[in-house]
Amino acid sequence: MYQRGECIGMDRRSFIQSAFGGAAGLLGSGTVYGRTYCQENEEKAAISRTLGKTGIRVPVVSMGVMNADNPNLVKAALDAGIVHLDTAHKYQRGRNEEMIGEVIRDRPRDSFVIATKIPGGDFDRDSGAYTDEDAPEKFSEYLDISLQRLGLKYVDILYLHSVKSRVGALHGPLIDALLKAKKMGKTRFIGLSTHTREPEVIRAAIESNAYEVVLTAYNFKQDHHEEVGRAIEEAGKAGLGIVAMKTIPGGGYADKEKQKPLNVRAALKWVLKNEHVHTTIPGFTTFDQLQADLDVLYDISLNGQEVKDLEEAMTMQGFYCQGCEICLPQCHRNMPVPDLMRAYMYAYGYKNRVAAYDLLKELNIPAGGCGDCPGCRVACAKSFNVRDNINNIIRLNDIPREFVA
Repeated sequence: MYQRGECIGMDRRSFIQSAFGGAAGLLGSGTVYGRTYCQENEEKAAISRTLGKTGIRVPVVSMGVMNADNPNLVKAALDAGIVHLDTAHKYQRGRNEEMIGEVIRDRPRDSFVIATKIPGGDFDRDSGAYTDEDAPEKFSEYLDISLQRLGLKYVDILYLHSVKSRVGALHGPLIDALLKAKKMGKTRFIGLSTHTREPEVIRAAIESNAYEVVLTAYNFKQDHHEEVGRAIEEAGKAGLGIVAMKTIPGGGYADKEKQKPLNVRAALKWVLKNEHVHTTIPGFTTFDQLQADLDVLYDISLNGQEVKDLEEAMTMQGFYCQGCEICLPQCHRNMPVPDLMRAYMYAYGYKNRVAAYDLLKELNIPAGGCGDCPGCRVACAKSFNVRDNINNIIRLNDIPREFVA
């Protein structure tokens, strides 16, 4: 059962007032979170699902905090019924975790579910295998820093961040580091995140018999979404908790020119029609976007207009790179094209220049980028002009870090 709350209302002012005035709290036996947020719907419960064998039951809409920098927005999300917040050690150079720590500082520990992600260190870009022998020790150090930022003794879910292959998912030393963190009480459950070769990585997570939660990219714009959906179903049936990210691809616009807003309700509903997806972490950054995502809590059925909106959006280019990697063998200069397209999406789609800048520095792109390469032969599955996008995004390399905000 969910506690009755104040009605959020249909306009932004009513929403904000109610979001900050709503009753806080945990409901149920200790693992069931959330509340209804409108008295006119007091007989209806927000739709919730259980995160596999973790036993944690959460509403189907959670919050990806990566691009958010307004603590009042996070407070409003929690007060309105969202309880699961997703962050990472690297987001906003640590400020993301620090902001969340401030928001949750005076809230009961059992009233929210926190997940963070720690990188596994250097890896081979062709195979996805980890190559840093000191990675397990660094992993533990980074986790301690993250806990300090969050002001927590433990997180609810600890992910190995951005796993790119089966061999990466099954890397023994990093699995041991995750299990050690759990044994020491620094996390309740362990998992991995992936937005590259998702079916391969998800199935490796099942094979490992170690991971308990998978955070995966999953949306209607993926050419391989059917295969991702099958892997998600296999993982769900194996008892893994499934959290979906990149559910609203490319920053909320269907077209590259940002003239056609994406139907975010429809995009979320499309993901949640897969009953093995237990919750989603849309990365809203405004109160209006939060309201749109909250609307899905009561109704995940797609209506006719929403289906038409998704069909139309599928024909538009947008900003979303699905990480299919068919571009890699086509590039004369062996550029990490999917990562560069992701940086481009961060900057131009999500307007998160910090994330784009930091990713570029990690990639260590040679000066000049594509330079004098004699004609780009990369044929992108999403029809991106790869050369133009690369040349546009690498301009960030010329900006001093202190001016990127």
